[in-house]
Amino acid sequence: MDHIKNIGKEVMFAVLPMTAVIFLLQFTVIWLPAEIFLQFITGLVMVGLGLFLFLVGVDIGLLPIGEMVGSSLSRLGKLGLIILCSIILGFAATVAEPDVIVLASQVDMVTGGSIPKMILIGTVALGVGLTVGLGVLRIILNIPITYLLLAGYALVFVLSLFAPIEFVPVALDSGGVTTGPMTVPFIMSLGMGIASVLGGKTASTDGFGLVALASIGPVLSALLLGVFYS
Repeated sequence: MDHIKNIGKEVMFAVLPMTAVIFLLQFTVIWLPAEIFLQFITGLVMVGLGLFLFLVGVDIGLLPIGEMVGSSLSRLGKLGLIILCSIILGFAATVAEPDVIVLASQVDMVTGGSIPKMILIGTVALGVGLTVGLGVLRIILNIPITYLLLAGYALVFVLSLFAPIEFVPVALDSGGVTTGPMTVPFIMSLGMGIASVLGGKTASTDGFGLVALASIGPVLSALLLGVFYS
């Protein structure tokens, strides 16, 4: 019960600053029509309630299951199966990410359908899946994450030179939208679950870094999509 109260406080502190600013502007500068202001208040209540329910769902569902899946996979002791399952889970979590769907819809609309929504979603999800698999391999083989990050961003800069200019901002936005409320909790808990089972690994150190790698994958895959389209 106390934990649910803490989530309620987190939601309140997350929504309160923007609410205070809008209220201040409403009664000092902008003076929006009453109908629009009431719509804002209604939307604010719905956002707060939805955010509260989402965070409760993440806490009681996504985080435990992600950690349990990671620990269960590690106990199998089969490297290939662990990597394959990690790729599939990263792909599936990204396809369900609302931010990715919004980005793909906007790109589809702006480009007049030349970059179809489902192709971009699949490309971004594949990039995340592959880099999640790479991150899990890093945990198992104890590869320093610095090397992987440097190599990943070096590839981003190289591919940016060959991809069409309009693909570069789309690719960079793809890296941002994948660090959303669906993908991040699951990927982080997956890494912590894997690290907690493997000998010599600690969930507090080795389990982190998956999100950093996962944010590079969609940038690379979107740039490669641009090179293909060109």
